[in-house]
Amino acid sequence: MSAPGLLIGAARSSSGKTTLTLGLMRALTRRGLRVAPVKCGPDYIDGAFHAAATGRAGVNLDSWAMDAQLIGRLAARVSEGADIVIAEGAMGLFDGAPGGAAGIGASADVAALLGWPVVLVHDVSGQGQTAAAIVRGIAGHDARVKVAGVVLNRVGSERHRKLAGEAIEALGIPVFGALPRNEGVSLPERHLGLVQAGETAGLDGRLEALADFIEAHVDVAAIVAAAAHTSPLRGEVVGRSPTGGGELSPHPALLRNATLPIKGRVEIPPPAQRIAVARDDAFSFFYPHLAQSWRDAGAELCFFSPLADEAPPEDCDLCWLPGGYPELHAGRLSAAQGFINGLRRFAQRGWLHGECGGYMVLGRALIDAAGAAHEMAGLLALETSFAKRKLHLGYRQARLAVDHPLGAVGVRLRGHEFHYATVLREDGAPFALARDAYSDDERPAGLARNGVSGSFFHLMA
Repeated sequence: MSAPGLLIGAARSSSGKTTLTLGLMRALTRRGLRVAPVKCGPDYIDGAFHAAATGRAGVNLDSWAMDAQLIGRLAARVSEGADIVIAEGAMGLFDGAPGGAAGIGASADVAALLGWPVVLVHDVSGQGQTAAAIVRGIAGHDARVKVAGVVLNRVGSERHRKLAGEAIEALGIPVFGALPRNEGVSLPERHLGLVQAGETAGLDGRLEALADFIEAHVDVAAIVAAAAHTSPLRGEVVGRSPTGGGELSPHPALLRNATLPIKGRVEIPPPAQRIAVARDDAFSFFYPHLAQSWRDAGAELCFFSPLADEAPPEDCDLCWLPGGYPELHAGRLSAAQGFINGLRRFAQRGWLHGECGGYMVLGRALIDAAGAAHEMAGLLALETSFAKRKLHLGYRQARLAVDHPLGAVGVRLRGHEFHYATVLREDGAPFALARDAYSDDERPAGLARNGVSGSFFHLMA
């Protein structure tokens, strides 16, 4: 039987989900429990904090990008050997977008699908008894979702706690605790969210302080007792993208004469037998479930660091440059000629693919926030700038426009886009045709040329 689980949700973003989640994860871990971390929705940064808090790799679950069977398989996988699963929701509990594979991408979808109760963290700043009206609305909004209890956040005084807490308890919904206003437990942020876990100074001490904060103000035992076992999922859909659109299979030209043993079904088959993956502070946005599913299928992942001026290993068939923060390290990357020349050599014999930040590095130039231009690999006719930032955010469905290691022309992939870069130049044949969740209109996305490809699309399922 899988480990019991619960989901930390809220009425809106910035309500305190991350504070409660990380503090609870660390508090339970230091009590000796094996905590399996989950992040709902498309997010690379929170998962790294979850891993630091629990000592265990987590997984992202997303009902827009993933079908129900995939969500069930990933949930079962992450809960193996765990005592409890703690999932952190995204945005408001019911927020999402139309046209998803198993829902709208709302955290509520995941809770309902897996049978996890919701612990609602509610920001009561500026509210008294009105907090109960909001909680009542959330608790009754979707019959599939059970609100097990509430943690009040940003409480100003004992009187404030009583006004809001007693009104909520009168609904028959328990209040598990009340967190006072305390900016001292916040984590540093930058333009895509929190500063990455690996860059956060004194992270372990910060996590310990969060755990102390939660232990002091929350009934941790009551929250654990509220967790429920994952509901079993019946049936299985495998081998195709969530929307159909053709079989998902590695591009045969890329595999050459290599054999690729398949250990059961996989979500997205690996694009090559040996895959070089950039991994450091500039290239860290790579979903653990993709890495694990590719390994399960027999592929080998070979990590290298561009910031350390490492070139992709020459014995690999494909080089994958994930997204991240190359704009913060553009000068170092441009000066890393071992890395840059290694990319150019790799392009002569293997396939190169870049996602978001990785895509920008495959281009000709990247202009940083200060307006300084930095020469990049020059393998695609692309120039990008952070001097004038514009947010691009949302779910994306991509249809491959070229035969590619990820599949043949027409294969559909689900993922998302999240960046502030402005495109100054983007010339050539597209990597894919993409549309967002609110439109049926497809537009060219990214570039593909002579075995080098990329786009701002982040692959998720």
